[in-house]
Amino acid sequence: MTIDPTRGIAGLKGALGYVRAYRDHVFVVKMGGDVQGDSEVLDQVAAQVSLLSSLGIRIVVVHGGGPQASALSRRLGVEPRMVAGRRVTDDHALEVAKMVYAGALNTDVVCALRVNEVQAVGLTGVDGDLLQARRRPPVEVRTDEGPMELVDFGHVGDIEKVDPRLLTTLLDARFVPVVASLAGDADGRVYNVNADTVAESIAIALGAHKLIFMTGAPGVLRDRNDPSSLVTFADPDDLEGLMASGALVGGMRPKVEACIRAATSGVERTHIIDGRAPDSLLLEVFTGAGTGTMIVGRKEKATYLDVDLAG
Repeated sequence: MTIDPTRGIAGLKGALGYVRAYRDHVFVVKMGGDVQGDSEVLDQVAAQVSLLSSLGIRIVVVHGGGPQASALSRRLGVEPRMVAGRRVTDDHALEVAKMVYAGALNTDVVCALRVNEVQAVGLTGVDGDLLQARRRPPVEVRTDEGPMELVDFGHVGDIEKVDPRLLTTLLDARFVPVVASLAGDADGRVYNVNADTVAESIAIALGAHKLIFMTGAPGVLRDRNDPSSLVTFADPDDLEGLMASGALVGGMRPKVEACIRAATSGVERTHIIDGRAPDSLLLEVFTGAGTGTMIVGRKEKATYLDVDLAG
């Protein structure tokens, strides 16, 4: 088989405009549990992050690890409880979250990045007062089944403040921060915070150019059982109908909500992609077609539709 070297050169030339546009900008990349749970997938994602970093893009990685936390909880004999895609965190679940998020998974992500020659630093939101949170009071939540339910989420925190100075210091020194989704308060309490919300909040605080969710799904689907129903481009108005219809359930719903909040709070472009697909991060960033769903604010949508350079 003959390899045409000109195709590679053409690809490099095609990506040059993106490289120039993105250099020194911040990308927040949230790795989902489906990415972290497979060592080969994690390695190929780390290789993509390495390439982005080598091009001068400032990367912050955020992760949770819901599937791994659920698996450990079950091994310990306790069935986890989820409501509308969010975890109820009692005393047992909080201890599991600390062990899994701040321990095993954070170390695994940092090690995968190190193998790919990325100098990464593992953190939680407790470090450097990065994330200040308060315990969430019982709230009315619309369940995936439809009715409203009053839910006490336990040791789940709502972010009150982001202090990005530690992240900025690390980024200025060309390190890649890897942030596990735990936060704290002034009284020393630790809270489990939804990792999608952590990624969104950090992206807003840093004025990120992109917020990218790497998931186990191809993106936002109009019909969750039909991959061909992928929504490739949307703004908040486009997504209101999908949420109202009940098409966005489980873990996809908080991701879409996070994208909408970020896109309407200064983050130029937000993305939901399948992190398991080969080179999905690079394809989403460096090609106009992309691989998943891009969600932007109304103003950015008008700008995007007026220019040829997209992604």
